[in-house]
Amino acid sequence: MTEDQKTLVQESWELVVPISDAAAELFYARLFELDPDLKPLFANADMKEQGKKLMMMITTAVRGLGDLGQLVGAIQAMGKRHVGYGVKAEHYDTVGSALLDTLEKGLGEAWTPAHKDAWALTYTTLATVMKDASYGSAS
Repeated sequence: MTEDQKTLVQESWELVVPISDAAAELFYARLFELDPDLKPLFANADMKEQGKKLMMMITTAVRGLGDLGQLVGAIQAMGKRHVGYGVKAEHYDTVGSALLDTLEKGLGEAWTPAHKDAWALTYTTLATVMKDASYGSAS
């Protein structure tokens, strides 16, 4: 990941932070649209609170991109926790698609092909760390 890509991700995320509640709603609506089988994983969740946790987690990860070494441990731990919630390795692709779709809708004209590429790389990198910590590197 280049410094320019990190900057694109970080600057675009700062545009999402003020609309984080709406972005979280968009994200989960898209996630359940893409894979309705994921909805039961959230059956006991307060979705407003879940959305706040999601946005906080993404904010922490995005702001930590400058020091990936320090971020890795937290991302690995999060991946391991998600196994306990019933998350499977194949769910990560759906989450990535829902995230990119949400960013595209939320950012509108500020969303460019360069943003999409930078976010896809960022998500893939972090998701791979989570999956490797949870399911081994054969995921």
